[in-house]
Amino acid sequence: MSLRDYATRGVEVLLVAVLVSLIAGAALGQPILLSFVETGSMEPTMEPGDGFVAIPSPVAGDIEEGDVVVFEAQNLNGGGLTTHRVVGETEAGYITRGDANPFTDQDGDEPPVTEGQIVAVALQVNGEVVVIPELGTGAQTMRGLVEGLQFRLAQLFGTRAFLGTQGLALLLSGIGLAVLVFGFLFDDERRGRVVERSRNREGVYNPRRLVLAMAVFLALVSGGTMAAMSDTQEYGMVSASFDSENPTTVPTGEERNLTYPALNGGQLPVYAFYSPASSNVDVKPRSMRMDRGEQENVTVTLQAPPETGYYPQYVTEHRYFAVLPYGFVAWLYGVHPWLPTVVTSAVMGGAFLAVGLLVVGASPIRTRERSRGSWL
Repeated sequence: MSLRDYATRGVEVLLVAVLVSLIAGAALGQPILLSFVETGSMEPTMEPGDGFVAIPSPVAGDIEEGDVVVFEAQNLNGGGLTTHRVVGETEAGYITRGDANPFTDQDGDEPPVTEGQIVAVALQVNGEVVVIPELGTGAQTMRGLVEGLQFRLAQLFGTRAFLGTQGLALLLSGIGLAVLVFGFLFDDERRGRVVERSRNREGVYNPRRLVLAMAVFLALVSGGTMAAMSDTQEYGMVSASFDSENPTTVPTGEERNLTYPALNGGQLPVYAFYSPASSNVDVKPRSMRMDRGEQENVTVTLQAPPETGYYPQYVTEHRYFAVLPYGFVAWLYGVHPWLPTVVTSAVMGGAFLAVGLLVVGASPIRTRERSRGSWL
């Protein structure tokens, strides 16, 4: 292929990645690389439908005043993901406000935003948000088409497996595998080049390309699965001046332990790591290994501050397939919580690639066929 062909394919891959990121992020309720605003609360910085680059909060680092953050609102507009600017900070959390709003979210009934609620930070250059005009408009259109396709597949096959987040993952995985296999198996020169009533020229099929495609697919699916298993647990703690049987209502200045049942419902053993994402919560143990079907109890300790009020607390959970030594995974986790996901995915894909290449060998398979028709 020429340099122009490579550039064209690169642009096509980039566009597909953008659409997949937006659609998957909207379905999962978690921005993936890109996000967009749907209302005018951030005008004039961002108009409805404008997109932006969403940096995951663990990568973005410390939140500062002036940052535009995507957070899981408790009460604002009925709750859910909200994109607003940080305009202040208190001991209880961050104060946020939409650029078009005359008052802060906390002037209403939204409590201060804690670290555990923030899922992404908008990329800024020289203090200005990098805006991608109308990105969300196209994403919403595509999301509607994908949801319609999911519904039709569910009707056609008589199963709900194609609906919701699970169905989206199944659909995208199937499309991705088909594109990878087709792209690696067939060269441009062999597409649509059979003249009527002629004999095809000798073709070459390289099985190593199929192995590589399947290895890439395995790595992507493994990484996506580990990301889906990782989550943030929320505990709506009330610091009260009285005793209560409600486990999340804690007398001021005291502590209360809750039990979180951790279950490995998958087919592979996993390592689970836990860490507090709020100032008034602790968790033990911080890490464990769970075999298939195993369940362990995690103790979450809520610590009520001296002041009464509602304090949402968060505990982050990251899970990784136990294919690497525990000590090495723990070290990677200490560097960054998402690093074990990347390394484990690469190792699983690389192992499949090595075994596959050993099995198929290095020699291509030659095929010859006759055709009396023409390919379109």
